[in-house]
Amino acid sequence: MDKGSTFRSLHEAPGIFVMPNPWDPGTARLLASLGFKALATTSAGFAFSRGLVDGGVGFEAMVAHCRDIVAAVEVPVSADLEKGKGDSPDSAAETIFAAEAAGLAGCSIEDHTGDPDDPIYDFSLAVERVAAAAEAARALKKDFVFTARAENFLWERPDLDDTIKRLQAFADAGADVLYAPGISDVATIRAICSAVPRPVNVLAVPGLSVAALAEAGAKRISLGSKLTAHAFGALRRAANEMLGAGTFEFARDTMSFGELEALFSGKE
Repeated sequence: MDKGSTFRSLHEAPGIFVMPNPWDPGTARLLASLGFKALATTSAGFAFSRGLVDGGVGFEAMVAHCRDIVAAVEVPVSADLEKGKGDSPDSAAETIFAAEAAGLAGCSIEDHTGDPDDPIYDFSLAVERVAAAAEAARALKKDFVFTARAENFLWERPDLDDTIKRLQAFADAGADVLYAPGISDVATIRAICSAVPRPVNVLAVPGLSVAALAEAGAKRISLGSKLTAHAFGALRRAANEMLGAGTFEFARDTMSFGELEALFSGKE
């Protein structure tokens, strides 16, 4: 079974699954070794790891990064490819072909334009982009799970009706999975899950749990850049301890050198 088929089977099996987001091959290998069945890239996390803002990585560099993550693990990898290669429906299709060539089992494409002054594509263009991407995914020789994202809630447009309308249209256009990041309450997540005919991905936030999201009808949970931000937070706490207290107690709560050597030697 190819990785795309393996990835799809996770969406078809009973229950919910967590799909964490590494930001480099090392973190991908760690997460896979702990038993997660699939991983996803994080565009923001990768950008932060390179000292760039979210959206600061070009498309070709992002695809090369995806290729590195895929090569590091045996589990399926889905990619956060932001808005894709460009604004047109044709560019959305080209995004899918590039993702498949990188060895990905799936990817997501947003309806966020990349322009903070006009952040969301018009409804008709957003649907046309999804339709083109879905058609491209169906044309591939291997199975590929395409996720369509509605970004309203991340861009100060908390319009639930429009979000549901978009997700329903994305489903009709052929998307396999639907995703509206930025929602933090179970009631809204439940409303979305009950309104759409495809599996729903939810972005994990504090206050939510796997059990609560499963009860609300979600199928998949991802973490976006949260693991990257957590790592940066731990680094800042360690730095502040060294600069302030002049101690190194943070080193008590780390993976050991031996554990990391074993992980990356394949002997863990």
